[in-house]
Formats: sequence, C-alpha cells, structure tokens
Amino acid sequence: MGVERGYGVELVGEIAAVRAGRGNPRAMVGEFRRTAVLVPLMDGLLLTAVHGGIRWIHAFTDEAALARFARLKGAAPGEEWEYAALLGARLLDVVVPSMDGPAGVAVNAADEDGSMLFPPVRGIVPDAAAVDADMEIGGTERDGGAR
Repeated sequence: MGVERGYGVELVGEIAAVRAGRGNPRAMVGEFRRTAVLVPLMDGLLLTAVHGGIRWIHAFTDEAALARFARLKGAAPGEEWEYAALLGARLLDVVVPSMDGPAGVAVNAADEDGSMLFPPVRGIVPDAAAVDADMEIGGTERDGGAR
C-alpha cells in the first residue's frame, strides 16, 4: 500500500484528548488539517455515507484503521482497498465544498473509542459550505433574521 503506518499519530492523540474532555477542539481541527489521511475509493470515487442529511467522507489515520473499517464492511482479511492520501485541509477546503449538499469528514469510523466527526460547520469548513453559515454565534439568523 506504500503509505508509512502511524503518520496520523498526532491526530489520533488530539482526538483522544478531545474525546476525554481534556483536549482543545481547535488544536484537533488544526492537526487534522495538517495530517494526510487515507480516503477509500470505490469505482474511483471517494467512499461516503449519508447520515442525518449529511454526506460523510470516510477518512483514516493509517492503514490499520482503514483495514478495521474494511472488515466491518465485509472485506475478506487481507483484501486490499484502493485509497487516496489527502491532507485534511484539502478535504475540508476543496472536497467538502464541491459535494452536492452538506458534507463533513468521519475519521476512523470503525474505532468506537477513536473516531471523530468533522461536521460542516463554521470554523471547520469554509463558510460557503457550512450548514450554520446563516446563523450568528448566539444562534440567531444573520441578514434578515428576527431582531
């Protein structure tokens, strides 16, 4: 497969810290943006799933995390899955806005204690792709909302 195992170690640590309630979510997003993740391909397209009206792009921190996901999806042991290695920043800034409808990134989806969602909200994706782009920080609508 050619990609060095464990190159997402820092991201895994940031996710664990946030999940434990002692991490900094902004630092985690920054680490995701700097990390190359593995995105499985099916018929040349990024593997995604729709849940809750959001299209989630599956991404993995290393080959072992991708293999666990593949096994959950019924792949035979040792079966290889085609994937692309993409920087998290490229997923968030280029791929998510190009999707049809709201999209986010699901990292290490097969790891019950190590997964993390990067939803399509301001501060994670560009405002134009954020589902909360029409909301002020306090929750009221911008540009024409009730005052």
